[in-house]
Amino acid sequence: MRRLSSAEARRKDTREKIELGGLIVKAGLRYEKRALLLGLLIDAVRRLEQDAGERSRLTSLGAEAFGRDHE
Repeated sequence: MRRLSSAEARRKDTREKIELGGLIVKAGLRYEKRALLLGLLIDAVRRLEQDAGERSRLTSLGAEAFGRDHE
């Protein structure tokens, strides 16, 4: 398997960040402050660690939102 060149690695990293930013927009959080967004994500991680069912619930919620894109 070949190693990614530094330019390829940067492009891959940039694309991933753009896609993650798109999730923020899709969730309706585009205009929220960064501190709030980070707080939401930190809270989500804590919830996932404490409640095994939470991962399933949130995955279903997200899948439903993606499914609406294809209707």
